[in-house]
Amino acid sequence: MSSKIENGQGSIRISFEFFPPKSEEAEAQLWNTVEELSEWEPEFVSVTYGAGGSTKAPTLSAVRRMIHETPFTTASHLTCVGATREDTHRVIDDFLATGVRRFVALRGDPPGGVGSAYQPHPGGYANAAELVAALRERGDFDISVSAYPEKHPESRDTAADVDMLKRKADNGADRALTQFFFDNDAFERYHDRVRAAGIKIPVVPGIMPIQNLTQLKRFAGACGTSIPSWLDDRFDGLDDDADERAKVAADVAAEQIRDLVRRGIHEFHLYTMNRSPLVSAVLERLGMQRKADARAVA
Repeated sequence: MSSKIENGQGSIRISFEFFPPKSEEAEAQLWNTVEELSEWEPEFVSVTYGAGGSTKAPTLSAVRRMIHETPFTTASHLTCVGATREDTHRVIDDFLATGVRRFVALRGDPPGGVGSAYQPHPGGYANAAELVAALRERGDFDISVSAYPEKHPESRDTAADVDMLKRKADNGADRALTQFFFDNDAFERYHDRVRAAGIKIPVVPGIMPIQNLTQLKRFAGACGTSIPSWLDDRFDGLDDDADERAKVAADVAAEQIRDLVRRGIHEFHLYTMNRSPLVSAVLERLGMQRKADARAVA
């Protein structure tokens, strides 16, 4: 049973993103978060993967445990940057042996980090469209890809960006998960351009509940996401009030989702940052029921 909210305009479906832990403390936090968020019954979850395979082992470990010990339908991120085709195929084989049948296929950030020049590996896949084609040749997997409502930082313009998404869709992608954004008008314009280009796969908004506005601004600057001035206004004067900041953050994300639902969008991918309280607060504000609550009502 998937998590849904009846809102007079249909139901919504949710998915979650996690990242692999880098310490024992972070690992404990991840699995506590996984247990708590399982009550919301997401359609699927994804686990991120470092550029050049830098987090392959922890990703593999996390994905294996999610597949075999949790109720989640689990997708692993997969990148091709800095790897030969043979290296990428070996990584795919490792994930298949673990039981992975869903992937989030990404090119990956340049080794020098976001903003540095990208150079395809001479013996590797040049981009995510080629990686999608390679995955599709290997089997009937569920494949998600990325999308950028405010344009990928490296794209020369929005038209080139939409063209890349079309190549990924034509090569077999099942859906696009967007970079997080806060300007729903920008998303709607982008969505209209995607549909005008003949791209029919779902474009699922990536929603980032704001754990820390200052940190978010640094991350947003690197990935090309604009931060509207009204966000500063909403959080103004709350530096020393963690409880009120959390309430405002939950309100902001819930309001964004409600507005997108009014615009006809019904699927959402939430970036959890491996923390459950804020994500749960957002879903509660939307009127969604936890699995335990639903059983109590029944």
